[in-house]
Amino acid sequence: MSTTVERLRASLASVYGSATAGEILERLLPRIEEVRAKRVTSPHTDASSMSQQTQSMRTLPDQREVILITYGDQIQEEGKPPLRTLCEVLESTVSDVCSGVHILPFYPYTSDDGFSVVDYRQVDPALGDWEEIRRLGRRFRLMFDAVINHISASSPWFQAFLRGEAPYTEYFITVDPSVDLSSVVRPRTSPLLTPFATVDGVKYVWTTFSADQVDLNYRSPVLLYEILDLLLFYVEQGAQRIRLDAVGFLWKEIGTSCIHLPQTHALIQAMRAMLDLAAPDVLLITETNVPHLENISYFGDGYNEAQMVYNFTLPPLTLYTFHKQDATLLSEWAASLSTPSEQTTFFNFMASHDGIGVRPLEGVLRREEIDALVERTLRHGGLVSYRAAPDGSQVPYELNIVYFDALNDPNADEPLALQVDRFLASQAILLGLAGVPGIYVHSLFGSRNWREGVTLTGQNRTINRRKFRRNELETLLNDPTSLPHQVFTRYHRLIATRTGEPAFHPNAPQQIVHIDPAIFAFVRTRLDSSRRVLCLHNVADHEIQIRIDVSALGLRPGKRLVDLISGRELSLYGAQLEMSLPPYGVYWLGDEIGMA
Repeated sequence: MSTTVERLRASLASVYGSATAGEILERLLPRIEEVRAKRVTSPHTDASSMSQQTQSMRTLPDQREVILITYGDQIQEEGKPPLRTLCEVLESTVSDVCSGVHILPFYPYTSDDGFSVVDYRQVDPALGDWEEIRRLGRRFRLMFDAVINHISASSPWFQAFLRGEAPYTEYFITVDPSVDLSSVVRPRTSPLLTPFATVDGVKYVWTTFSADQVDLNYRSPVLLYEILDLLLFYVEQGAQRIRLDAVGFLWKEIGTSCIHLPQTHALIQAMRAMLDLAAPDVLLITETNVPHLENISYFGDGYNEAQMVYNFTLPPLTLYTFHKQDATLLSEWAASLSTPSEQTTFFNFMASHDGIGVRPLEGVLRREEIDALVERTLRHGGLVSYRAAPDGSQVPYELNIVYFDALNDPNADEPLALQVDRFLASQAILLGLAGVPGIYVHSLFGSRNWREGVTLTGQNRTINRRKFRRNELETLLNDPTSLPHQVFTRYHRLIATRTGEPAFHPNAPQQIVHIDPAIFAFVRTRLDSSRRVLCLHNVADHEIQIRIDVSALGLRPGKRLVDLISGRELSLYGAQLEMSLPPYGVYWLGDEIGMA
């Protein structure tokens, strides 16, 4: 423990100096001990009522860790708190295949669908209360959002700042508007500084994302302690995974890019050390929608920062792959992936509550290829959001479109069954690759673009944030002819296949295989080497014939391979596998178990 305390002290001292670090620790260590002492072997509030699958999981994820991403009010019905309705529906539909739920910000808020938080420690009463969160936590591992780069302009903290009250006067960043801030990396086109009337006159306050989302000042050790204590509070409320939202922007230094600065990494290292002391089973996940090499810097040395980082390049590159019907670039990129330790892994996803970011494609695709993705998104009924470039121009930041429609042209004259096949092939890639998969609720049910919502809110991101009425959703799921039924039934089977096969452990070896340009293929191997699984995904709209020597891929050349998804057996001729993959066909072929 003392070594970890010294890690924590060193991280704090690198930012605030030794004396201030000591003062922070003097307050923080008793809180850490308080939280640690409350915890038992099972970190859940009531382990006796949890599913057997979730109880059996340990600190680090295995193949059974699959996280559903959803809003707290995603599924609604009259007379019941939305969080309770959500819990009931998820229990009946996915509790056998999804171990975790990422509840998007469920705190009181004023804008950005939850990401402009008024009070970090309260549940939005429109959703329910902390007991509803704990109820969900008795069934699933919970991921909480720590929206700690900024807070709502209507929050008590910021209102106290406007009134000139200590300590809140040091919680926010004010800058003379004449200062040159052109080097600051911007994720939006809105002004970086926003004028506010304070008791001392007009002050220009740092607002990275919008005028309603006011950045916090981590130069203040008092503010830092508040945030560290907040993370411990979330642990006390049942958080098992903590998502650090927009964390790359935490530290501001005028004259720099103000993103990924050394102080930001030091602060994350302090958070990690604190959690290692108080709750070592609670994992950090960083959300940094940036080019890949910048993104993976948040693994740190593999032991001192986030255990998981969002794999932001995967969604847009997979989309490009299906549009081109060529997996060459995806294969090359996937072959380059690595993590620095057995304690780290990627958080893989194809869709989220936000759009499909295109910044992570920088250095992977040419500008004209990214522009082609933008154009196709617009043709498919989607929208595009922009950010301000250093030269003042506007460049694409994200594609606002549901993933089903990003892949499938809603106006195309093609069978719905083919569109479902195309979509599920993309999701099979998500589930098969090394890492922990996160599944956005609208992907699980095959949702389409919600342009009417954009009209209602004026926000591009609303296009993939439609909410469900419980009775309507359940009616669709019970109708075999409906798109939600067709997608959900097959998606559920894919997830069950993944969670039942140890070769899909996040840290199990992965080998990318080049078979045909239209086939994205890789081999996953169990940690004990007792089985290998050859994963084949046809990204083209036509049949592909293949002939491969499976022994050259490390598979044991018995008499047959078994498709783990369908249960179908495929005969081998010696070590030769000959087969055809239908349009968007997916096969996960396992060799015989235990033939070491």
